[in-house]
Amino acid sequence: MHNLIYCSLATPNLDPAEIDQIITTAKRYNPRYGITGLLVYGSGIFFQWLEGPKDNVIGLMKRIGEDSRHLNLVILSEEDEVRERLFPNWDMELVEAAEIGDVLKNALKEASDEKQKQMLLMFLKQLQIA
Repeated sequence: MHNLIYCSLATPNLDPAEIDQIITTAKRYNPRYGITGLLVYGSGIFFQWLEGPKDNVIGLMKRIGEDSRHLNLVILSEEDEVRERLFPNWDMELVEAAEIGDVLKNALKEASDEKQKQMLLMFLKQLQIA
């Protein structure tokens, strides 16, 4: 299982319909390729957690990196040794920025992989929620 977390700036004046299109495309594409995760969008910033087969996640990241709606994409974390999914039933869910703390706290409760727990704690501390 491969896990990749990134953030990027949205192009200025990104239309909410474009966010809906990203989610619609992900919900159609991701199950076919075994990819799950979540997308957080708020204040012009994307934060996304992707998990699935390594080649498929890397292929998706390549397409995201070429997507003109994303600027200054930065990979925050990438792991190959993840044993289980944190979001097994989420083909791709859009989470409002105000709700990310609750989502990360719930994921922390469900996580059994120590590396995932450490990553989640790090993000919660950066959000000053932990």
